[in-house]
Amino acid sequence: MMAEHTCQHDHTKTEGHSHTHDHGTLPRNIYFVGLLLFILALFVPNQWVKDGFYFAAVLLAGYHISWEGIEDTIKSTRANRRFTPNVHLLMLLAAIGSMVIGNFNEAALLILIFAGAHFLEEYAEGQSRREITNLLKLNPTEARLVGPDGKAKKIAASEIKKGDILQVLPGDQLATDGVILSGTSAINEASINGESIPREKTTGDEVYGSTINGNGTFLMEVTKDSSETVFAKILSVVEAAQSNQSPTETRIKKIEPIYVTVVFIAVPLFILTAPFLFGWDWYTSFYRGIVMMIAASPCALAASAVPASLSAISNLAKKGILFKGSNYLTNFAQIKAVAFDKTGTLTVGKPTVTEAVFADTIDRAEAAAVIVSMEKQANHPLAD
Repeated sequence: MMAEHTCQHDHTKTEGHSHTHDHGTLPRNIYFVGLLLFILALFVPNQWVKDGFYFAAVLLAGYHISWEGIEDTIKSTRANRRFTPNVHLLMLLAAIGSMVIGNFNEAALLILIFAGAHFLEEYAEGQSRREITNLLKLNPTEARLVGPDGKAKKIAASEIKKGDILQVLPGDQLATDGVILSGTSAINEASINGESIPREKTTGDEVYGSTINGNGTFLMEVTKDSSETVFAKILSVVEAAQSNQSPTETRIKKIEPIYVTVVFIAVPLFILTAPFLFGWDWYTSFYRGIVMMIAASPCALAASAVPASLSAISNLAKKGILFKGSNYLTNFAQIKAVAFDKTGTLTVGKPTVTEAVFADTIDRAEAAAVIVSMEKQANHPLAD
């Protein structure tokens, strides 16, 4: 009966466990040693040696999640001033109970699946964090401040104040939002609006921090502090996405401590009353109570929403798509129609000359030479 229970147990921060532990590579390496011992045990004929390998797999693969289960339960209990267990502790006791009744292979399998899901979650979160870090690198760090004498000097972006006059040279990254006072240029605003073709800007036009200036030079007046720019707001939204949860995940987080507590109460109660209610012996009652504890682990509930959202967000982040959070991801289930922005989404957004048509009365080579010489004087993307 126990060997049939192969439901994948996943632990996530949405199950009431705040995933703030940094394990490093050592626990992961030890986990793989435990996994190797489990695989070797499958081919060992001697039962005592086989069980020894399974027991070693439990210790090596599960020591870190076991410690976290105990540590987090103590912290949560103190903070809430009532017993607040988490799924780590439930899995630990289920594995111990499995070994007590002689099912070392089941104990090792449970711990390996649970700990494996633990590391997979950590990996997925790491992928998202790396993409956020790459986005933060786009945040400008310096600017050219024009002083009263008309000379420009470099200052840190954090020192910029509203009303300052900044000089922007060709290829510069704009340090903050503002308005052009003099000059014209084509500015790449892909970091703000995703549009890959630069936009022509002239006196009076609004410009945005983190965008890239083209070939022109202009002066701009700062209208916002670096912390109030459009790009800064984008960063804050993206960072907030890390804690954003879907309604299902939120419900799981709320009911998980209650659920685990009920299991902890129900299993001993079942073991103690079963001999009197069903006439079982104590061994049968204990055995089936442990089976009940393992089967009662909330794997199906967790696997229904949490791993799917986590893996989807991580995979999207790897491909450069940043979601506001799993709450928005789950909205895709209700989508009836999709409207796409053409440029940069369905098309590359980089114009190329595909065909040139001339009237029969025009010399093709002469006309082409005139057109090229004219366009060389412009810095418009189509001119390039």
